[in-house]
Amino acid sequence: MPDGQFATYPSLRDRPVLITGGASGIGAELVRQFRAQGSRTAFLDFDDANGRKVAEATGALFFQCDLRDIAALRAAIAEGARRCGDFLVLVNNAARDDRHGLETVEPEYWDERMATNLRHQFFCAQAVAPGMRRAGQGSIINMGSVSWMSGQGGMPAYTAAKSAVRGLTRGLARDLGGDGIRCNEVVPGWVFTDRQEQLWATPEGVAAHLAAQSIHRKVMPEDIARMTLWLAADDSRMVTSQHFVVDGGKI
Repeated sequence: MPDGQFATYPSLRDRPVLITGGASGIGAELVRQFRAQGSRTAFLDFDDANGRKVAEATGALFFQCDLRDIAALRAAIAEGARRCGDFLVLVNNAARDDRHGLETVEPEYWDERMATNLRHQFFCAQAVAPGMRRAGQGSIINMGSVSWMSGQGGMPAYTAAKSAVRGLTRGLARDLGGDGIRCNEVVPGWVFTDRQEQLWATPEGVAAHLAAQSIHRKVMPEDIARMTLWLAADDSRMVTSQHFVVDGGKI
């Protein structure tokens, strides 16, 4: 099916945007899409080599940062705001869906998975909230996952963290709504990034998955980015505390 014509959002032009995990996959596509809208875009990632490539290709501002290190995270966000202006859009995208068995998980691994997949979402929101309050507006977009909704096994720490994104989103929406700050969740299905294709996308698995979707095509990073753009723009100004599943109609 040929690609369509997609929306341009005037409210995103020159708007300061912060994206976590922007060096590859969905995050890199988010960086490209926000830059195409004319947003002043900064992104964080621990992958220095790919981060530099995305920054060079898009003109976005890149900060190498391990999001598990909250002090480093806060410092990077502060420097990004100094250079871009107070961030009025935050996309909490960074995560890793590494597989792991129930029997293998020790407390240290559990804590590291929470730090990788959940904790930084809260601290990023905490860091950008003062600037959004000053502006009287803002949009925080947290990336969830359909994995826990579908009862997927093989990665219990990941699904636990991603299920908590729903509660975090709704709590932040209530706490920040009086200041004009919105908080929503985008819930991707199986998105066919390079990582997914290389690690888990067998021909048989892909065929079965697409057959179970209502729309029998692969969900791609740009599909997630387009939903995110709408939630970031003023077009969704009265939308908050919601979640939006982008999975081709499987769930």
